[in-house]
Amino acid sequence: MSRTSRWCLMGLLCVLPFAAMAGASRAIWTWEAESYAMVKDPAVAREAVAYLQSQHIDTVYLYADAYQGHNLIVERPELYRTFIERLHRQHMKVYALLGSSYLHTERYVLPAYRRQAEEMFHRVVKYNVAAPAAARFDGANLDIEPHILDEWNDHTRERLLAGFLDMGRALMKIKRDHHATLTVGPAIPFWLDGIALDWRGVKKPASEHAIDVFDYVALMDYRHKVEGSDSILSHAASEIAYAERVGKKVVIGLEVSPNELEKITFDKAGPKVFGQALRTVELALRDHPSFAGFAIHHYRTYRNWVARHRE
Repeated sequence: MSRTSRWCLMGLLCVLPFAAMAGASRAIWTWEAESYAMVKDPAVAREAVAYLQSQHIDTVYLYADAYQGHNLIVERPELYRTFIERLHRQHMKVYALLGSSYLHTERYVLPAYRRQAEEMFHRVVKYNVAAPAAARFDGANLDIEPHILDEWNDHTRERLLAGFLDMGRALMKIKRDHHATLTVGPAIPFWLDGIALDWRGVKKPASEHAIDVFDYVALMDYRHKVEGSDSILSHAASEIAYAERVGKKVVIGLEVSPNELEKITFDKAGPKVFGQALRTVELALRDHPSFAGFAIHHYRTYRNWVARHRE
């Protein structure tokens, strides 16, 4: 290899944090503004898909609910069909991302908001029924987090988590009733395994109840230390083990967004350290059938982060 070729390869590896990774799936959360831009504008869609491919990201959690007074999956479903077909042609999967700070969907765990939760999910199911096979969502990711409710505290958390599970059970019933092939799962924090919850007559960690209810969980395993105490692998261990026992899947969610608490994010560590962390985690978990790859939070921040560390 010539010196020029070596430098080109090194430059490519710096741009592509995942270039040396060939095994585990990589998903990315894509929130309201970015998702709507991709769906509405073919030029944005083309550029975004090319970028995601360059980063070896193979699954998009694409926002699929209301935003700024519109709900495009209802009003303009053909826009979603066109974009999803584009992603599928590039051998990428698409999950409907449901949950939004804009809509305050954390309230959906409360009985008074159950109908909104069911309608949100039902819209995606109805979209898939009407869409041709190549334009259907492959799954759904629910980002509905009861712990961000103002009323969350040590005295209310069990009730709110029970509401979250009741909501999940209702959504999974909709899936079954419509014979939907969607793979459905929520984003959950890693520390749910430390909360013992009595739900439907069974007491065990809240994380295990969630794994039982859904097809998979995306574990918000927000640490930048890979091994040892308070690390990515230590916090995922119980969920990986339990999911394996019951035949479910766990996606490891990682954070690259800025945060005052440095240990939860790779923001300052940068793409090179991030890529090394992914390789280490994948090597540690690749023989576990329950390990289903990674999810990155989130598209806009990720692009800015990669560009900043490339400068």
